[in-house]
Amino acid sequence: MFKEYKTIREVVGPLMLVDGVQGVTYNELVDVVCSNGEIRRGKVLEVNRDKAVVQLFENAQGLQIATAKARFTGHCQELAVSRDMLGRVFDGMGNPRDGGEPVIPEKLLDINGEPINPAARNYPDEFIQTGVSAIDGLNTLVRGQKLPVFSMSGLPHAELAAQIARQAKVRGSDGKFAVVFAAIGITFEEAQYFVDDFKKTGAIERTVLFTNLANDPAVERIATPRMALTCAEYLAFECGMHVLVILTDITNYAEALREVSAARREVPGRRGYPGYLYTDLATMYERAGRIRGCEGSITQIPILTMPEDDKTHPIPDLTGYITEGQIILSRDLYKKGINPPIDVLPSLSRLKDKGIGKDKTREDHADTMNQLFSAYARGKESKELSAILGEAALSDTDKLYAKFAEEFEKLYLNQGFEKDRNIEETLDLGWDLLKILPVSELKRIRKAYLEKYLPQE
Repeated sequence: MFKEYKTIREVVGPLMLVDGVQGVTYNELVDVVCSNGEIRRGKVLEVNRDKAVVQLFENAQGLQIATAKARFTGHCQELAVSRDMLGRVFDGMGNPRDGGEPVIPEKLLDINGEPINPAARNYPDEFIQTGVSAIDGLNTLVRGQKLPVFSMSGLPHAELAAQIARQAKVRGSDGKFAVVFAAIGITFEEAQYFVDDFKKTGAIERTVLFTNLANDPAVERIATPRMALTCAEYLAFECGMHVLVILTDITNYAEALREVSAARREVPGRRGYPGYLYTDLATMYERAGRIRGCEGSITQIPILTMPEDDKTHPIPDLTGYITEGQIILSRDLYKKGINPPIDVLPSLSRLKDKGIGKDKTREDHADTMNQLFSAYARGKESKELSAILGEAALSDTDKLYAKFAEEFEKLYLNQGFEKDRNIEETLDLGWDLLKILPVSELKRIRKAYLEKYLPQE
């Protein structure tokens, strides 16, 4: 039952104050009906006694408060979901952006989602192949995991996101795989890049795109990732699909949250972000996972650009606390022409050990991963030493490690954005690189695997 009020007192920017309300709830949707019949939408941001603060989804220009009515709908923002969403492009509010007809809903779901019972969660332990060696080989993604990508301004995180969306698959599973892609606060050119890329490769058939552009309202930016996650939950837990959710760029989302918080005159926290930023991000990230007895799952890859390239900035800092690791892109590697420029040493997947090994990837995966990490770290140290003291100061072994680091970046990390390597190719490439070092240095690999997998001259 709608409740209508003609008591709109004032409009300041995107905020509107309605007086004398009763039974209105936080996050409730509001239709503002103008005298000419035009309807503008908004949602309740705050309720204090009989006063409600409403945030409009669009511009308040031309709104005459003397003749307008505020109609409270009695429900939160909802998304019409259906299997037919696959292959479609929507805006940040769930409306078609591809010129197609609106989806005929099988269900209407609250975009804020239902909390997953912790006792019903299943442990993530199945390997997802992204086709990117730096991720699959060294920072493995596991089904049901949330693994963010920390990027920097100007780095090709959009290309990496598109590559993962195109190539990702669950090996050894007959289950259907889908990608839900949410682009938050990006330019029209970037949005068109994703649409064109998915159409060109045919990946659009298994993908649902939500695109919120930079000139769309801030409050829509806050809704976009929740729209995407609601769609993902439906496909995963009701249609039994393995769903990979890619959210880019979380920094734009947090900026929108700060903007809305400032408009509400809340007490700011670190760097002006609201004090509840951690909780708010957690309500999104924690919607990833697997549920016992349910075939489907949601795996998340949130992508964020670190302001001022600062890992201690509140957005990457809090994201790191909530998620299970991080993939970090490097400006230095990008300057060397290495793509994707993934810096494997500070990157981390906390669940990688659960998704690798016999019957998942290959029996030698854990040993080679540890040896590659160790050799690359020592090789970088040798190169730094050489830059300071000169190459003559290096021992013969150190020179081999320095050579290994160069070849590792050139062959293992630098695979481009079009190449899709399966896990066997990635592991075999790792063995080829380890051949540069003497067998006596390969102390992290079991002797049986050395005999079985190390290429012989």
